[in-house]
Amino acid sequence: MKVLWLCNVMLPILAGEFGLEASNKEGWVMGLADRLLEHQGENKIELAIACPAPGELFSGEQTVLTRECTYRGRRLYGFCFREDTVRPEVYDSSLEERMGEILQAWQPDVVHCFGTEFPHTLAMCRAMPEKRRLLLGIQGLVSVCALAYYADLPEEVIRHNSFRDTLKKDGLRQQQEKFLRRGEMEREAVSLAKNITGRTALDRYYTEKWNPDAVYFKMNETLRRPFYEARWEEGQCRPHSIFFSQGDYPLKGLHYLLEAMPRILAEYPDAEVSVAGNSLVGYSTLKEKLKISGYGQYLRRLIRRNRLEGKVNFLGKLDCEQMRAQYLRSSLFLCGSSMENSPNSLGEAMLLGMPCISADVGGVPDVFTPGVDGIGYRGFRDPDIDFYTLGRGEAPGTNRVREENLEFSAQASRLADAVLAMWGASREKQAYYCENARNHALATHDGDRNFAELLEIYGQITGGEE
Repeated sequence: MKVLWLCNVMLPILAGEFGLEASNKEGWVMGLADRLLEHQGENKIELAIACPAPGELFSGEQTVLTRECTYRGRRLYGFCFREDTVRPEVYDSSLEERMGEILQAWQPDVVHCFGTEFPHTLAMCRAMPEKRRLLLGIQGLVSVCALAYYADLPEEVIRHNSFRDTLKKDGLRQQQEKFLRRGEMEREAVSLAKNITGRTALDRYYTEKWNPDAVYFKMNETLRRPFYEARWEEGQCRPHSIFFSQGDYPLKGLHYLLEAMPRILAEYPDAEVSVAGNSLVGYSTLKEKLKISGYGQYLRRLIRRNRLEGKVNFLGKLDCEQMRAQYLRSSLFLCGSSMENSPNSLGEAMLLGMPCISADVGGVPDVFTPGVDGIGYRGFRDPDIDFYTLGRGEAPGTNRVREENLEFSAQASRLADAVLAMWGASREKQAYYCENARNHALATHDGDRNFAELLEIYGQITGGEE
C-alpha cells in the first residue's frame, strides 16, 4: 500500500535531506511516523511525506522538490512544495497543480492530510481525483477557535493596534479575520473528504455538521517518545511554579493567568510562571519596542499593574527535550485556553504524571477528567459556539456574561481558585491526581493501539488492497 502524508510543517525526517531546520511542532505526527517506519516491512506500507518549504529552497519556476530518504534504516520518499507559509489565510489556486504533480509522481492508495486549516490541504482535497481514498485528520478546528479568539479581552484592547500591528496589518481584529478565512478553507476541505479522523465530541460534532456523508473514524494521537520515558517527581520540581506551554496569542489565555496571579501570590509569595515560546513582552531595545504587538503591550500592562516583574519568565522556543525538562521542574501544568480540541501539551503533562489544571473547553473533557486527573474549572463560553448549547444542554444566550471585562475577571478568579486548590491539596490527593492523569494519558496516547487503528483505517479505505 502506498500512502502519502500531507503535513503542515517540515518534519525532522525530511529537514536534514533538504538542509532545513526541523520544526518542534506536530511532534505527535513524528511519533506516528516512527511506528509506521519501524513496522514498514510487515505492514507493506510505502510512505511518502509532503510538506511546505520556504521559497528560497526552489530555483526558477520550480515548485516541487523530491528526495528518497533513509530514516533509522527505513526508506521513505519526501516531497517539498513551494507555499507562502507566512500568509496561510490566503488561498493560492496554483497549489492544486503542485498537489497534482505529487499525486502523479507517487500514485498513492491513500492520501492522509494532517490538519484542515491550510491552503495546501484544501488544494489536495480539490486535486485528489478519488475522494474515497482521501483521509482528513482533524487537529485544532480553526473555524471554532476563531469564535473564541479574543478570550474575553476588554474591547479597548481588541481595538488597540501597536506600531507593529498597524505596519503589518496584524492587529487582533485582523488576526481573528485571518482565522475566519482559514476556517472557510477548513470547512470546504471537510466537505470534500470522504473519510475523517478525529478524537473528541467537539470535532465529531462539527465535521458531521459540515459533511454528514463522510465516514468518521476515531483515532487518538501518539505523542513524542521522550514523554513516555520520564516521570514527574515532587522532590525534583521547584515549589509553586506554573508551566504555561504557549502564550503567543489571546486564544491561549495567558492574560487570564496574569490577572489571577495577585490572588495566587497572596497565599504563595514564591509562586512564579514560566511560559514557553516567543516573548511577547520584550521592550528593552528599540527593535523590541517597534516589534511589540498590541496584545504584548496589554500583557506588559498586566505585569506592571499586578506587580509581576520577576514572576513571569518567557523561555523562548524549546525543543522536545527542553520542554520535557521544563514540565519536570514545574510544580503544575496549566492549560488556560479559551478553546482547544485536544491540547497535546496537556497530554504530555499528563503522561509525565504531573499535577494538571485545565479550563473545561472544547474537546478537553474527552482527554482530561476534572476531579480525577486533576482540577478543572469553567472556561470560556459563548452562545455563538453552538457546540456548548447543543452538545451540553445549556440554554442559548444565557451562558456568557457579555458586559465588558466581567467574564474575564470571573475566569481569572476561577483559574486562581483551581491553582490554590491544587497547591492546598494533601500529598495523597495530588498523588491521586497524578497517577490517574498518567494512566488516562497512557490509554489515550497508547502508541501501539493508535497505530493499529491507523492501519485498520487505511485498510477500510482501500478495501484491503495492498
